[in-house]
Amino acid sequence: MTGVPRYAIYFAADADSALSRFGAELLGYDAYAGDEVSFPRDALHVAPDWRDITNDPRKYGFHGTLKAPMALASGKSEAGLMAACAAFAEQARPVPVIRPVVDAISGFIAVIPAEPVSALQQLAADCVRDFDCFRPPLTAEDRARRQPGKLTERQRDYLDRWGYPYVMEEFRFHMTLTGRLDAERRGPILEMLRGRFAALQLETLAIDRITLFRQDDAKARFRIIDEWKLVS
Repeated sequence: MTGVPRYAIYFAADADSALSRFGAELLGYDAYAGDEVSFPRDALHVAPDWRDITNDPRKYGFHGTLKAPMALASGKSEAGLMAACAAFAEQARPVPVIRPVVDAISGFIAVIPAEPVSALQQLAADCVRDFDCFRPPLTAEDRARRQPGKLTERQRDYLDRWGYPYVMEEFRFHMTLTGRLDAERRGPILEMLRGRFAALQLETLAIDRITLFRQDDAKARFRIIDEWKLVS
């Protein structure tokens, strides 16, 4: 299935925003343009192996997951998914606004909300439910890849129901900046990233759009193919 495209519904900051440039520079990849981006000098200074540190998140581009990557179910099409995204965005709902901070989460570093935001939890849950009809049934191979023995009972239930364990109550919004780091390496890197992020002076962040990413095959990076502003 290496030639089968996958799609993901993410939040990505506006292409021209300082936050988008911040993420693209740190990951070394601009998912809007599909281009490589030079790493910042301070990142390479604190970690000469910065390319390796960011290898995992680079594949996906700078984003916050709302609906995890999926192939399309039989009978579903990219055009149909795009139409569903447009219809979803046109449904009036509160636009979540978070206070973004840079912090460690499950061993990696990401931009996360400083405190829970119920409207964001609801937006993610709506995405999971509304776009689930585009997802094919979970295969035994895909289930095993998620290592269900290491998941909680609720996470296993969500994996079986929604094809992904970290949804609904298990959802934690994050815009990943690094792969997993040992504790001794995390401190200096976290300090550097917090300093770069503070320079943006981004006190609030509206999660005001959904963005459709496509991965052409298993070896390709995800790239943005369209986005839709949410109606409030």
